[in-house]
Amino acid sequence: MFAVSFTLLVIVMSGRLVKYLAQAAAGDLAPNVLLSIMMYRVPSFLELVLPLGLFIGILLSYGRLYVESEMTVMSACGVSTRRLSLYTMIPSLFVAMAVGYTSLVASPYGISKVQDIFQNAKNTSGLETLVAGRFRVENKTGRVTYIESLSDDQQVMQEVFSAEPKLNKEGVLELSVTLAERGHIAVSQQGGRRFLLLSDGYRYLGEPGQKSFQVTQFEQFAQRLKAPANNPARHKKTDARSTQELLESKTLEDKATLQWRIALMVLVPIIALIAQALSKTDHRKGRYVKMLPAFLIYIVYLVLLNAARDAIEKDKLSVDFGMWWVHGIFLTIALLLLFGGDLLRKLKTTKGASA
Repeated sequence: MFAVSFTLLVIVMSGRLVKYLAQAAAGDLAPNVLLSIMMYRVPSFLELVLPLGLFIGILLSYGRLYVESEMTVMSACGVSTRRLSLYTMIPSLFVAMAVGYTSLVASPYGISKVQDIFQNAKNTSGLETLVAGRFRVENKTGRVTYIESLSDDQQVMQEVFSAEPKLNKEGVLELSVTLAERGHIAVSQQGGRRFLLLSDGYRYLGEPGQKSFQVTQFEQFAQRLKAPANNPARHKKTDARSTQELLESKTLEDKATLQWRIALMVLVPIIALIAQALSKTDHRKGRYVKMLPAFLIYIVYLVLLNAARDAIEKDKLSVDFGMWWVHGIFLTIALLLLFGGDLLRKLKTTKGASA
């Protein structure tokens, strides 16, 4: 379980890190907060990785015992399916408690911290994404920005260059070039709007290749900055709320989020029983033969839980009914896979004896 969970965690974190690095390279995210974001995101990764790690761990370890006929020996020595299920539940309950703490406490705290980091990055000076001595190109606007150096407190830019293509009223493409000795980000007291405030410089506006240019010398020049778009990696607001706040809330979205956190904990012992049932094999088939159907069952389980969450949020499903029906279905599947064969044999034996 630990080996599989560690491998899955590395894969998931690597994929997420690549996305954050792309945002940092595009200037949408400060590079110095990447490590903090990744550390705060670990609990939200673990709440999904740990159950899957346990699931695969049981499949592989029990499958090996079946392939090497050790399960046959254990069964001959009196270890029944019911007793093996009890043994399986011991580590499963520990994992369920770990997942419960992660989903109920650690993950909301981490997500709230990540959202604070994104919010702070929007409200701060905005210079964190600029690198002295390097050109920065914005793909959406085509703006090119260059600064010679930054002050020690990273708040004031020295020797600022900015070039941006614009369409004039006649639809002709013009180029706006601004040069300034200093610059910093100013925030208005009313509305909190952000401006790029440049000092002691020149602004050139005109069509490239033509002689007609407008040249403006200024002591101070303010340019309003557009509000940054919402970060695509952000979670729902309810995901960042503490479990105590969700318990006190009466909104459908909060109730659905609370049930989702509890569902991740309830999921663990159920999938452990399913993994135990699907791990049964022999040396001819090998221990990997049932990996595909096992994965399909696990994926369907998570998809149904997520669908139930969305249905609760949209008031299409009763809160009292909630996600418990999903757990009931897969618990029934687990019990049928484990004990269904024995029940059928008993029924056949009973019918044969009565006949």
